[in-house]
Amino acid sequence: MLLNGIFPPVTTPFYPDGKVYYKKLEANIEHYSKTPIGGIVIQGSTGEAILLSDEEKREVLKTAIEAAAAEKVMIAGCGIESAIETLRLIEYAAEVGYDLAMVRTPHYYRGQMNRPENMLAFYRTVADRSPLPIVIYNFPQATGYDIPAELVVELSEHPNIVSIKESCGVIEKVALMIQKTRHIKRTATVTERFEPVTGRMLKKARSASAASGGVIPAEALGAQKPSSAAVQVVGNLKTRQKEVGFQVLTGSANKLFASLEVGAVGAILAFADPAPTACYEVYAAYKDGDKKLAQEKQARIAEAAVRIVGEMSIPAVKYAMDLNGFYGGTPRLPLLPLTAGAKAEVERLMANIKN
Repeated sequence: MLLNGIFPPVTTPFYPDGKVYYKKLEANIEHYSKTPIGGIVIQGSTGEAILLSDEEKREVLKTAIEAAAAEKVMIAGCGIESAIETLRLIEYAAEVGYDLAMVRTPHYYRGQMNRPENMLAFYRTVADRSPLPIVIYNFPQATGYDIPAELVVELSEHPNIVSIKESCGVIEKVALMIQKTRHIKRTATVTERFEPVTGRMLKKARSASAASGGVIPAEALGAQKPSSAAVQVVGNLKTRQKEVGFQVLTGSANKLFASLEVGAVGAILAFADPAPTACYEVYAAYKDGDKKLAQEKQARIAEAAVRIVGEMSIPAVKYAMDLNGFYGGTPRLPLLPLTAGAKAEVERLMANIKN
């Protein structure tokens, strides 16, 4: 699966009494689907997944993917401390149509997790049995464990471990992982324009073909005829194969430009929850070769990203979403809503960052 671009790890909306507000989640996903992001992460750290019941996790996954546009790559946050529970959630995510599973590093038994053989065994066991490709998720600010680059390089050899979300914020580590995994060569199915092809896109194309009896109308033949031998037609969708390596995604919005400079393919950014387009503009300018503009766009979001995401955390992210046309609402206890003073600070930081 091609993972280029910006991926917001969306929040979970709650009613004031703490119950999940599924209608607002659906509305947010529909809104994100209309932005230029590459895909959406459901139940990452910003989604307060650790505060949800097993039933709520499944219902959130189901609600989100049913509301998402078919062309958006959908990544399910499935990291649980045990391998067996992680796999159970991945299997459910696969059933409802997710493209990848993001699995955070187990960390509760930290002394044991610092032994490389335990972490290697965990990820290899999950990857061996997972019906979905695996994205490693490293978030030492929350877990207290920072997976070494050497372990990531070793795990990248597994054919079902395709990416990492690296949130440590250390550019040298990002660069090292990219350098040491350059030998990994795989292929991903993409559109004729080299955009990702999701499982839902393929399902939709096959359904359309089946509905027409597998016959392409004569007037559509021109549009359906492959433009080269490398292009395949699946129903009414043209696809081809693109070579990809081990794909490194950054989790630090204030270091997006620097991460792209050393070879990151994109980013999973909590700051993209309230500002998906502003984050995308950094990525787009860089990919267009306009580094000066990319740096200007980076500077525009840097202070807000550091303060809102890195220091004020989920309550501030949610309030920033409220300011920018999404539903943020309140976090779930033990997290508390922002004070009036903190809200005023978020308003100041977001004043020139409109979605």
